[in-house]
Amino acid sequence: VLAPLYLLGLRDLSIIWGAWALGFLALGALSVETYRLALPLAGRSASFGAGAMVLCFGGYVWCAASGMEVVPASWVLAFSLRHCVEWGETADHRTLRHRRLLLALSLLAPLVRPEGVLISALVFGVLAAFPLASGTRAPALVALVGPVIVPFFNLVLTGHATSSTTIVKWLPGNPYYGHGAALVAAVRENVRLLFEVLLDGREWSAVYLPTGSRPFAIAALVAIPATGFLRRRGLRAALVFAMALAILIPCTYLTFLWNRLRYLWPFAFAWFVGLACLSSCVAELLASVHPRLRAVGGAVSAFFAFALASHLGWTLDDLWGSSSAIDRQQVALGRWANETLAPNARIGVNDTGAIGYLSHRKTFDVVGLTTPDEARYWVAGAGSRFEHYERLYRASPGRLPTHFIVYPQWMACDAVLGDELHDATVTDQTILGGTTMTAYDARYDLLGTGEAPNAAPGGQLVDELDVADLESEAVHDYLIGTQTRETDDQALSYDLGERTIADGARMARIEDHFVLHGAHPGGNVVVARFVADQPADVEVRVAGNSVGVASLSAGEWTEASFDVPPDLARGAIDVAVASLHGTKFGSAHYWLYGR
Repeated sequence: VLAPLYLLGLRDLSIIWGAWALGFLALGALSVETYRLALPLAGRSASFGAGAMVLCFGGYVWCAASGMEVVPASWVLAFSLRHCVEWGETADHRTLRHRRLLLALSLLAPLVRPEGVLISALVFGVLAAFPLASGTRAPALVALVGPVIVPFFNLVLTGHATSSTTIVKWLPGNPYYGHGAALVAAVRENVRLLFEVLLDGREWSAVYLPTGSRPFAIAALVAIPATGFLRRRGLRAALVFAMALAILIPCTYLTFLWNRLRYLWPFAFAWFVGLACLSSCVAELLASVHPRLRAVGGAVSAFFAFALASHLGWTLDDLWGSSSAIDRQQVALGRWANETLAPNARIGVNDTGAIGYLSHRKTFDVVGLTTPDEARYWVAGAGSRFEHYERLYRASPGRLPTHFIVYPQWMACDAVLGDELHDATVTDQTILGGTTMTAYDARYDLLGTGEAPNAAPGGQLVDELDVADLESEAVHDYLIGTQTRETDDQALSYDLGERTIADGARMARIEDHFVLHGAHPGGNVVVARFVADQPADVEVRVAGNSVGVASLSAGEWTEASFDVPPDLARGAIDVAVASLHGTKFGSAHYWLYGR
């Protein structure tokens, strides 16, 4: 949407004016749509308050001023929801023109934000449930095209239908959290955090919501179906209620705390409708005492808007401070790169934004959000990224960056970071990924140095499992399990005489389980490379039979050899490695040699 404005001359940071125009135009339109949604449920005065809540809510103001897509996405949801409600409520709205609008919205909404597929489903539902007088429901099927548009283009352009953001941020797709008890526990914790902390205006949401907001939020949720019943607007109430509950969708993300809770706020307008409904319920209760007290509803709704407005000062202070921090760090580094690096430089980044935009250089997104095929390695941890860079260096070295501008603690892969060239440190901030972001020369001399054991046992190398190398792990049926997290895995280096050797490793392991192929019938030797933060004993078992125990020293690499008797060698051998005393260890490499 901003690209035409860029072509018209809003270059460099002047593009911010275009982002502001779009963000605040959407904010005003969202206020109107919220009022229209609330009007038949809560009455005119309380609904004015709902529209005012949108304008007074710091979450929307922050996002409108930031240039993120949150407020336009929220307007698309609210606008589409209202038209779906009106289609279902009265036959007068069921016209060919209105149906074309609904179908267009069903295709547009998923392009604005992935959560827009809710609108596609909603349009399909209302068109199927309330067809035109002709009675045909077939046009409703067009709405089902909406959810497949983005996956289709992903597939055509990248070779996989899943978006990079989904790979990085969605829990069900995460190898560490994405199944069974680990997934349930992670989602449950996010739901608890949402209702006990964020909706109560504490910690991350304190700049937007008054402390103690949770009882009012829950009451607002209950008030939506209550007013729908009282005013005989059941469909409207049901759909607004469902949109409010859609705030639970981000609870399936790895975290929704990024970027000032921006994944939650597209659904906030439905909660403001709920607060207007709550105000209306209070007015009706008081009207049972005296009819004139019904006017209190507007005052209660205005009070909620005022309560939100009371935090706008905090919101704006945070906005100014965050903008200043980004300007002094990422904008400054982007300009430094533009002035200093060669035109053909390729910059490895973990925050693409200002650096990618202002450096005018090609980028390599180590997180994978803007570089195809990198997301799965980011999710798998630093060890897997190192192993992936080894494969890229052998197959297509031109794809790798010539420089990195990263937070070193995020990158967590010092083995590819060369000389420090420049840095930007900002201490008075809460928005950045770290206090210091540093520019480095890229170095690749350590890639591949850990591919062979320090002392090969002799014989022929018949198979090799490079732990943390996702392709190698897949071939060898290596079980990651849920015992470790991506933050445990590392790209480690150590000195061997005058040489430095680097290897990716999975840390904090209790056990490893995998299959090695090509076992020699005359007997074999398994060589293992381990590392441990504290002394540990690990036992290696082949086909269920113990073939030895290795004692690991704290903070050192240990390479151990294990003889595999001929009677256990049957082509493919099942190997299990387990800590004997529950002490965690790290594993980096396994080799199989035939005698």
